[in-house]
Amino acid sequence: MKALQQIIRRVTENPSCPWALATLVQTKGSTYRKTGARLLVDAEGSTLGVLSGSCLEEEIGRYARRVVVDGSAVLLSFDTRRLYGCDGRLKILVELLPAAGEKGNLMTEVGRLLAQRHICRIRTCFEGGPLGSELLPPDILLAERPGIFIDTLPLPIRLLLFGTGPEIEPLTQLAGNLGWLVEHFGHPFELGEDFRPDAQTATLIMNHNFGRDLLALDLLLPFRLRYVGLLGPTRRHAELLTRLSEYRPLDFNAGAKNLFAPAGLDIGSEAPEEIALSITSEIAAVLSDRCGGFLRERKSDIHRTTAAGVEAA
Repeated sequence: MKALQQIIRRVTENPSCPWALATLVQTKGSTYRKTGARLLVDAEGSTLGVLSGSCLEEEIGRYARRVVVDGSAVLLSFDTRRLYGCDGRLKILVELLPAAGEKGNLMTEVGRLLAQRHICRIRTCFEGGPLGSELLPPDILLAERPGIFIDTLPLPIRLLLFGTGPEIEPLTQLAGNLGWLVEHFGHPFELGEDFRPDAQTATLIMNHNFGRDLLALDLLLPFRLRYVGLLGPTRRHAELLTRLSEYRPLDFNAGAKNLFAPAGLDIGSEAPEEIALSITSEIAAVLSDRCGGFLRERKSDIHRTTAAGVEAA
């Protein structure tokens, strides 16, 4: 998601420049990136984004320069088994992304919709018809067919931080490096009445104040977010939930079941930076429908996405 955000930002900041947009539309075997990954190329062949382990970008850039000049899309096929010793094959569509100008283009429109927390679907035809990508209206249902790739873009993760403390700065920095959107609230009541929850929103309560933590829990649990994290020892969390249950019934099968307290994975965290790493890792795991274990112990493909994860995106 961060690479896409960088592409959107580059196109938006340079509205008079035409580009070539390379989209990974099909893979077989082992590949560095999966379908939907994108690469932006300017008229000089400079690239932004990653489609491989740096072994294909230069060649893609050469083709992309021609696309910027003549406007004709091209489908590239690579067999990395022969060229680079990797056990994979992939197809990449390179198409013209015209200058945004005042009316915008595909990437600026995607950026606008994602900023409004709308899920986007991009239909890319790479075989059997006019080559290119288009943004689908939200009310159209289309099935994928050979030569058509429909990419549902996940919303960027939005992390809501409630409170103060030494963990705020490293959490903000780490989440920002991951391309997450971070919103910081000094008091629970600062959350606007127009707040709309979605499947890619996580919250962390870290007021270091019993009353404010109680208010934050009372405010956030009804939203039934997939992740609500709470700092502090287990005993304190139990006291908070007990006090909260005195004011209204708690549905532990709904909102409270997604309460992660104490927040974070068990990696031996002590310093604020280590705590930030532990918490962001847990959030990433939960929103990806993973348990956060060791990859060497995973029995299935490490890149496989569960049906629940696709739906949540």
